[in-house]
Amino acid sequence: MIAIIDYDTGNLRSVANALGRLGAAYTVTSRTEEILAADRVLLPGVGEASRAMAKLRERGLTDTIRSLRQPVLGICIGVQLLCRRSEEGDTECLGIFDNEVRRLDAPGLKVPHMGWDSIERPESPLFAGMQPGEYVYYVHSYAPTVNGDTIATTTYGETFSAAIRRGNFYGTQFHPEKSASAGERILKNFLSL
Repeated sequence: MIAIIDYDTGNLRSVANALGRLGAAYTVTSRTEEILAADRVLLPGVGEASRAMAKLRERGLTDTIRSLRQPVLGICIGVQLLCRRSEEGDTECLGIFDNEVRRLDAPGLKVPHMGWDSIERPESPLFAGMQPGEYVYYVHSYAPTVNGDTIATTTYGETFSAAIRRGNFYGTQFHPEKSASAGERILKNFLSL
């Protein structure tokens, strides 16, 4: 069973629908015991970092998430919350990844970064069967910096972490659930970790 963490940040339905298309059993929950018992955990979301962290704290989920030993995938704001801190709202986050989340520096380009863009350096079992340059779908104004946890990058004005990994924790700044066949492959790979 996959636990999709519900913390009032939206986007849960599209992630649930993507898992349903893959035939995966899932539950949408904010209950600690269900999250701890799950085989895999997804932390999706859309929104603003300080409000999203406040919702996790309100639901008593920060220590729960930090304690997880099964594969965990943060998506969009979910990956940002797994980082050390975010410039958005000057927010201390969960600190699983040592990345800082910064506003995109993309002179001459529109921010938010919306639409299809390519990923480079896909270096992880999460990207099995994928080639550098494959396209994924983005909607964001902030992104994690590049560091030793970075497993894929995208350049939009500047190079940022498209995906991160540390131990059993993975994160994608893009939306695999909206990324057509490439995203489906990533979700399948996550389910087989």
